[in-house]
Amino acid sequence: MRYISTRGMAPRVDFEGALFSGYAPDGGLFMPEELPQLSIETLHQWSTLSYPGLVKELCTLFIGPELIPRDVLNGLIDQAFSRFRHREVVHLSRLRNGLNVLELWHGVTYAFKDLSLCCTAQFLQYFLEKKEKHVTVVVGTSGDTGSAAIESVQGAKNMDIIVLLPKGHCTKIQELQMTTVLRENVHVFGVEGNSDELDEPIKAVFADVAFVKKHNLMSLNSMNWSRVLVQMAHHFFAYFQCASSLDTDPLPRVEVVVPTGAAGNLAAGCIAQKMGLPIRLVVAVNRNDIIHRTVQQGDFSLSEAVEQTLASAMDIQVPYNMERIFWLLSGSNSQVTRALMEQFERTQSVSLPKELHSKLSGAVTSESVSDEAITQTMARCWEENKYLLCPHSAVAVSYHYQQMEQQPPSLPRCCLAPASAAKFPEAVLAAGLTPETPAEILALESKGTRCTPMRKGDDWTLMLRNTIEDISCQQRGHFLNALE
Repeated sequence: MRYISTRGMAPRVDFEGALFSGYAPDGGLFMPEELPQLSIETLHQWSTLSYPGLVKELCTLFIGPELIPRDVLNGLIDQAFSRFRHREVVHLSRLRNGLNVLELWHGVTYAFKDLSLCCTAQFLQYFLEKKEKHVTVVVGTSGDTGSAAIESVQGAKNMDIIVLLPKGHCTKIQELQMTTVLRENVHVFGVEGNSDELDEPIKAVFADVAFVKKHNLMSLNSMNWSRVLVQMAHHFFAYFQCASSLDTDPLPRVEVVVPTGAAGNLAAGCIAQKMGLPIRLVVAVNRNDIIHRTVQQGDFSLSEAVEQTLASAMDIQVPYNMERIFWLLSGSNSQVTRALMEQFERTQSVSLPKELHSKLSGAVTSESVSDEAITQTMARCWEENKYLLCPHSAVAVSYHYQQMEQQPPSLPRCCLAPASAAKFPEAVLAAGLTPETPAEILALESKGTRCTPMRKGDDWTLMLRNTIEDISCQQRGHFLNALE
């Protein structure tokens, strides 16, 4: 399996090349050159698999045994999921009024990012140990990515991680999950800006190709193909859990509601759909509605500013994984994708070509949900089921309730739940409910913290470069000590 850039100007790479790159050298994102088409027989065979079993099958298709032998791959994935709290890893809660909630949050940091990042970290460790290499991982976060990335690599001898978090824009618990990890290989910065603004110094650093190469830099944000690959399993698992029966031809369809910010989970769903999984995708966003406007009107343009909402991890204006979706739906047309994305980078505004917009609105339905609808949904779900939703999960469930009022569902529907309500006590209180906080989250309050401020007026790019250079110096020191 080879990978090519959505912009068509970068050399082909294998899975290892895509894993260590993040962005492609031409500014695009890596995608598989060809998508395997799954037969009805294969889907039947996969339908009885556990969530980790599905991850193993998908990774086997997209990684290849010449890079990671199958038995080693299985071991890495088992290790990745060994610290999850639920024995199924991912669990479906079947609630009243046809509401199916797929809980993707049983990992250490109580968010869906744990699923893909713990696997990605295992793949990285495997290749790094083989080559005796060190990498520095740079991550920008709107809340959950940072803590899951830190958790997956903390203490690793061949990886350092730098995380930029938007000070005051994520919840107290999200921030503490990052700033209380005092391991030597973890470096956290609190940026006086929102999650789109903190992406700017990261992009600037990664644009310096010689610097990236010299310091072995990589990213673990969802532009990294490995994360999208693992997230495809959410859609397969949702389908097999919710499909009425697999004994019909054609197979029955299931509607999967995807709450999203950067569109990684949505890109994963579009790829699964293209491979032959009979799902209908609904993308649900908060008031930061660029994806909703793109689906509805073909209007891929920035708003005046990022709006702060209760679903804070989705307070994103630049959903970079839409580039993967544009490429996929344009028939892998890198010229069209490159022109679109370069215009967007220049002007922050693009109207999709008619044909591409029609393909997108055919593949995906969309909804934008207000804070008021989020709290109403959380309150209704508690009242009907005694089940607490996080505000991001409520964005998906709000769509379900809205549809229920209009007509009974013609298809089974599954709402993806990206985080536990335990991480968002402020939103739970705003919905008039009582937060339920696990002991390990309460314990964060009494831990020491470490976080370097990046203030307005500071040169954030320079600060980031200096930190990277310091890490490289330390690594050279460790290497020389080891030689002595």
